[in-house]
Amino acid sequence: AAFALPRFADLGGEARAAALQGAYGAMRSASSIAHADYLAQGDNSLTEITMEGQVIQMLNGYPEAQTAGSEGILDAAQITAADFDLGGTPGGLATSTVTVTASGVTPANAATCRITYTAAAANNSPTISIDVTNCD
Repeated sequence: AAFALPRFADLGGEARAAALQGAYGAMRSASSIAHADYLAQGDNSLTEITMEGQVIQMLNGYPEAQTAGSEGILDAAQITAADFDLGGTPGGLATSTVTVTASGVTPANAATCRITYTAAAANNSPTISIDVTNCD
């Protein structure tokens, strides 16, 4: 059994969107697991935890919005610059953000093929959002 694809089918955008969806799930899971570990330790003053041998910097009970290699959410989720374009305004503040953009997306479409992680403010969870409306 065989099937034919339209001659101009663009699967690149769909593949980038699928990769980003996977990274989004990894970030949500890593954030929840890190928060559960933080709570299990019973010490609200903790500023770091260890996940699978990796130190993760914490802010308000959740991973900081730090770039890969800086012990934040991207390290917790095992997301690297080898697989995605990373950016944002990382740091140890509740207003800090990191962005994960699918590699290969055109610069004009970067904002519509991206995950944004904003660190947790006091008594809140982080904001993790995804937009895959145009990953071409």
